[in-house]
Amino acid sequence: MKDGFTVAIDGPAAAGKGTVSRAVAEHFGFAHLDTGLLYRAVGAKVLEGMTAEEAALTLVAGDLDNDQLRTNAVAEAASKAAAIPEVRAALVDFQRSFAMRAGGAVLDGRDIGTVICPDAQVKLFVTATPEVRAERRFAELAAKGFDVTLAEVLAEVQARDARDSTRAEAPLKPADDAVEMDTSTMDIATAVARAIELIKSRIAE
Repeated sequence: MKDGFTVAIDGPAAAGKGTVSRAVAEHFGFAHLDTGLLYRAVGAKVLEGMTAEEAALTLVAGDLDNDQLRTNAVAEAASKAAAIPEVRAALVDFQRSFAMRAGGAVLDGRDIGTVICPDAQVKLFVTATPEVRAERRFAELAAKGFDVTLAEVLAEVQARDARDSTRAEAPLKPADDAVEMDTSTMDIATAVARAIELIKSRIAE
């Protein structure tokens, strides 16, 4: 596979971009980076008492291996930290270096196709309705034993969407040349197959 072949997959929380990204990376043998984990790791450090800027500058690989990164509290802290320009700047170089690694790479996040890798060979924007995404997130949290209600999760999804899409620095939006995939009525297999088909067509070019 080509060196420096980059797949950028963006979208809001619980749209399925992480699942699609991991499956795509495995299919093509690409490296995968969930860039949201970088911000979640920063958020976790903020909850422990660090400033967001200090957390971003001191982040190490081991910080990404933490079961608590998937909690709602960390997600909220991550979203707030991601709106800080200094935090985003501290993490940009790491992401861009990963994107250019030999053998190809898949990065998923919220500004990969627009800011981090604007020259990516493939750009996908994976989305779904807030209600569907809240149901998915609620099921995930309930399965892990978290005491939350669907109404609470929906409110958090909507609040995060608003914050991510209106922030001044790298707002959540599709790149002009991204292919949008609405997974509201798709199962996982269909979404993954669609993404693989799109990537194969670009590789063939």
